[in-house]
Amino acid sequence: MSQEDPSGYPYQPYGAPYGEQPPPQHGYGYGYPPPRRDDGPSAGTIVSLVLNLFALVSCCNLLGLPGAILAGLALGKARTEPRTARTLVIWSWIMFGLGFVLTAGIFLFLGLAGYLDD
Repeated sequence: MSQEDPSGYPYQPYGAPYGEQPPPQHGYGYGYPPPRRDDGPSAGTIVSLVLNLFALVSCCNLLGLPGAILAGLALGKARTEPRTARTLVIWSWIMFGLGFVLTAGIFLFLGLAGYLDD
């Protein structure tokens, strides 16, 4: 269906009439597709590194050093070997928790035994 425009050009309506449009393609909605998921370093890896370093410096947590090293290795392997990086982060958190429990146990023992009384 075309109509004449006053300037002489034929008028064509935008799009096909109702019922003649092709069905929508699934997976392609309005706008851009979602961004590709980047398997880079996760927040848990960075938090593990910071907390292990903080525990090493502030609480003399000697297991904070291997925990920080494992978290640093996980940061380096996050893009190339994500499974290995996740395993390293889990072990880093285990080192942090174990060091925290051992440090608390030592202070509790020293306090109950009277070594911290002055």
